[in-house]
Amino acid sequence: MASPSALDLIETVLDDGSWQRWDEPIAVDPPDPAYAASLQKARDRTGLDESVVTGEGRINGRRVAVLACEFGFLAGSIGVAAAQRLVRAIERATDERLPLLASPTSGGTRMQEGTVAFLQMVKITAAIGRHKAAGNPYLVYLRNPTTGGVLASWGSLGHVTVAEPGALIGFLGPRVYEALYGDTFPAGVQTAENLYEHGIVDAVVPPERIAEIADRALNVLAAPREGASDVDVAQVPLEDLADIPAWDSVLRSRRPDRPGVRQLLRHAARDVLPLHGTGAGESEPGLLLALARFGDAPCVVLGQDRSRQMEGGRLGPAALREARRGMRLADELKLPLLTVVDTAGAALSVAAEEGGLAGEIARALADLVLLDAPTVCLMLGEGAGGGALALLPADRVLCAQHAWLSPLPPEGASEILHRTTGRAPEMAAAQGIRSLDLLEAGIVDRIVAEHPDAADEPEAYLDRLGLVLEREITALMRRDPSTRLAARLARYRTLGST
Repeated sequence: MASPSALDLIETVLDDGSWQRWDEPIAVDPPDPAYAASLQKARDRTGLDESVVTGEGRINGRRVAVLACEFGFLAGSIGVAAAQRLVRAIERATDERLPLLASPTSGGTRMQEGTVAFLQMVKITAAIGRHKAAGNPYLVYLRNPTTGGVLASWGSLGHVTVAEPGALIGFLGPRVYEALYGDTFPAGVQTAENLYEHGIVDAVVPPERIAEIADRALNVLAAPREGASDVDVAQVPLEDLADIPAWDSVLRSRRPDRPGVRQLLRHAARDVLPLHGTGAGESEPGLLLALARFGDAPCVVLGQDRSRQMEGGRLGPAALREARRGMRLADELKLPLLTVVDTAGAALSVAAEEGGLAGEIARALADLVLLDAPTVCLMLGEGAGGGALALLPADRVLCAQHAWLSPLPPEGASEILHRTTGRAPEMAAAQGIRSLDLLEAGIVDRIVAEHPDAADEPEAYLDRLGLVLEREITALMRRDPSTRLAARLARYRTLGST
């Protein structure tokens, strides 16, 4: 099926009657007669004066700015005039603080204009960078085909990037590859679906779903940063908790029917939009990255997915790089970040070691503890080793009653000290890993009760978690950013000091 034209896509995505063009007429034709003739043919065929159209409209009533390529106009190629049109539109969206939806489909740089056209990608990229630096959302829908300099600039900078089913997406088009190297490019590599599998795009969806995806994304990315005005940010009343042995909590945390991060989002959040991968060619199933709202409180979610880890997806370096992508997203948009700790430990493998797992844990720790955005950590279940620590240091740390935190699983600690795993219950008690011990040590700020076990009352438990998360995130959004960050740094600087 052919990719929709620029105007057809705009009509499909935007609210009826809301489209307003921003384009100014292009009056100058090139001196080269052959190129001028090609431009005129493209204008006659498409009814457009250039390869891009820009303007604004509404998605579910919300104003958005739009950039769209027209492949029928000289293969959607970008020359000086098209670049100037794009930059003017991007700058206007930035000035008016509008979310920006871009939909490239292009063969890349316009060859008829040579190197000067090639350099236009620099100014387009700079304009997108300024738009994002101002805290404005940037969404990208890659259509068939998108290649060359367009993909290597404004096509690859989205906060959220989705692609058209079956779309050819690649840096070097297959026809050019064959001409340069005398061989055909392997089939199935430069496809939207393959890029999704490799964590380069977040989803593959038809044009008819773009409005839904954009609406869900913007409900989070463009949400008011103060949260709902009627949310009572006072602490939810604390419950008295039974003095349960640490090993009992460890066993409860390992129940296969214990609710995890996916159940939390499905039951207690709204406007959930899963993202996928690092954006740089990697993805791991053990980490979930998503946009979501708890009540009216928006956040980026980084969740360790215990069910996927149990299926063999232990946290490796790619999961930490995906987590750092989420941290950058929160930082750029000043969105609260929610991390969810639920892991039996990071991967122990040759691939993890050669992939730099320890370094990724260190970089995730540094990024998280210094992040300007508000941060909440929810300890949901198991919390073993550096994989757990990488997502822990936050402004507020919440803990399910039977969640725990330890340098190693208790069996590992027992093996190190006693040459047997049989003293794991003793080690769990001695190391102070349970929620009550973590609260007393100042590692945890609040415990969310389980009655008596999350797996026995999943819906009521998830309701409690959702309510606490909404109030905690809202309270953090209302704090002064500089004092909030200073308090976080002071907390971890003095932790354990006498």
